[in-house]
Amino acid sequence: MNKEDYMRMALDLALKAEGHTSPNPMVGCVVVRDGEILTTGYHHRCGMFHAEREALTSFEGDVTGADMYVTLEPCCHHGKTPPCTDIIIERGIKRVFVGSMDNNPKVAGNGVRILEEHGIEVETGILKDECDRANEVFFYGMAYKKPFVAMKYAMTIDGKIACENGDSKWVSCDESRIHVQELRKRYRGIMAGIGTVLADNPLLTVRIEGEQEYHTRIICDSNLRIPLDSNIVKTAKEAETIIACKGSLKEQHDMEEKIQKLTDEGVDIIFTKEDECGHIDLNMLMEELYKRGVDGILLEGGGTLNSSMLQSGLVAKAYIYIAPKLVGGSDAKSPVEGTGIMYMKDALELHEMSIETKGSDILVTGYL
Repeated sequence: MNKEDYMRMALDLALKAEGHTSPNPMVGCVVVRDGEILTTGYHHRCGMFHAEREALTSFEGDVTGADMYVTLEPCCHHGKTPPCTDIIIERGIKRVFVGSMDNNPKVAGNGVRILEEHGIEVETGILKDECDRANEVFFYGMAYKKPFVAMKYAMTIDGKIACENGDSKWVSCDESRIHVQELRKRYRGIMAGIGTVLADNPLLTVRIEGEQEYHTRIICDSNLRIPLDSNIVKTAKEAETIIACKGSLKEQHDMEEKIQKLTDEGVDIIFTKEDECGHIDLNMLMEELYKRGVDGILLEGGGTLNSSMLQSGLVAKAYIYIAPKLVGGSDAKSPVEGTGIMYMKDALELHEMSIETKGSDILVTGYL
């Protein structure tokens, strides 16, 4: 096996923890000597040992002179766990091969520097692109102090997300809907608008192989119209539930009782200032969510919320499911509404695109 093979093994280990390490990155580690894999490890979840420490503490044998392959630069600061550089030095690792460099200001090259100062040979950039992509949510958050937002929608081949009467079950096929559950697991937050809640009364849970897993549900509801008997509110004590609304509602006496009832049900209400259209300030909301540890969001909004998020420049990635169906209707809902772009030359473009099939559907993935 070569360097890339060992790093790919470490990357596969890292991805085992997908959806569980937030707001930490996913990291995998493989320790090798003379072609023999001595031990492996990965960061299972936030607060637990990082991959390097997990690998080295789980192996009682001697690793002196071994090579370590790790998907992210080893940390060198005290957080919830001790620095990984310490145990790498203590256990006598000879060489460290790194996939991604860490853009956390507490690390940012210092991990490599400390290892090299202790005589450990370090080589960086092994499968860099793949390792970077695995932690795109983490890197984006560190750079912009906002959540990485991935917009998801399913539409017919003529660009409709529902019929004129609002019926949308189902635009996409079974395979696409299964894939959406995998996406929900990947991101810490799942965001929808009040229109989606009123129309579909969703739970916004992760449902895979009969299991139901709650991530942070975020509802954009400028005027706090959410029904108290909605599924979101009824399950708010089981899962972190955030409703974002206009700050001016706090001053309205007729809203006091509803605000108190929502709070009693376990809903966390974020009051934002208003934008120029009288809606919640999405940039302010994103900054507040990131402070609360929501580093990645799967946006499952309707056309109005999608348009507002795009217009605010807050969408980083898009997953677009295209079903081979035609429904027509001049009033049928589109995935992105609002005023739209006035000139084609100003249209937003996807780049780094990939196209694959999910059952009878086509999935287009790209970055904005």
